[in-house]
This record gives sequence, structure tokens and C-alpha cells, in this order.
Amino acid sequence: MTDVTITVHYFARLREQLGTEQETVTIPANLTLAELKQRLAERGAPWQLLTGERPVLAAVNQAMAKNATPLQDRDEVAFFPPVTGG
Repeated sequence: MTDVTITVHYFARLREQLGTEQETVTIPANLTLAELKQRLAERGAPWQLLTGERPVLAAVNQAMAKNATPLQDRDEVAFFPPVTGG
């Protein structure tokens, strides 16, 4: 299986708690969004926020994505908490 490189962006509380705004990650081709979250969460605290009880939304190439979305070379993935209004 071929590896691909993606850019991962973190927004709002995730950026603050993870201490990073973005990173470049090399992953196996066609890894799903859920599998990416799991791999990142395996880094330990605070990365487990990505798979924890509090919801985390994701977009791939600026379109909302589901956990089953496969990732491809040069994709941009964004993780962010849900926005609540009042």
C-alpha cells in the first residue's frame, strides 16, 4: 500500500488543547477519517480528544466529512468542535 501526505488543521478548543494549528501527516492511502482520528488519538493525552465523548466535526477539502470518508494524497483535513448558537 502506498503512503500519502495530508495536511491536518485544528480549530478552536482543539488548537488550544493540542498546542498546534496544523501539521503534515503521512498515512497509508485510503485510510478513513475515523482511522486517522484513531491514529492521532493513539498519541495519548491530549490527542484522545479526537475520539473522546465530546463531539469533534471534520471536513475534508473544505466539505463536511463522515468517519467513512477515505483520505487521499494532498487532502486537507480540518477538525473542529461543533458550533452552538444562542
